[in-house]
Amino acid sequence: MTRTLTKEQMSACLKAQQGEVDAVAMYERLAKKVKDDADKKAFARLAGDEARHAAVFQQYTNRVLKPKPTKRIAVPAMYRILGKKRLYPIIAGKEYDAADKYQHLIADFPEIESVMNDEVRHGDAVMGLL
Repeated sequence: MTRTLTKEQMSACLKAQQGEVDAVAMYERLAKKVKDDADKKAFARLAGDEARHAAVFQQYTNRVLKPKPTKRIAVPAMYRILGKKRLYPIIAGKEYDAADKYQHLIADFPEIESVMNDEVRHGDAVMGLL
């Protein structure tokens, strides 16, 4: 998709893309660290969804981003410290927050609506693991 973005649009899409790339790494790591098999499968599935989301934003930014280590390291550590009953609501809340942040992008980038809807579904899925 070739399109010239304004500076603000590029910034918003890059930030969203980075968040999705980071989420892929986080969910992949969680899938390896959690104890429950259903949780492992759910996090592996969510990692795949987040990769698709990153690809949607990459269509606009035309950039390949690498995950930052923060979420990939911190969230699994939080799992060990807090346990799933306290951590999963935090993760779900971040998914719901992402959906809210994408709302303003839909007018300019209609494909992002499916990403936004997935974020709400992700939050529900994580809460459903409790």
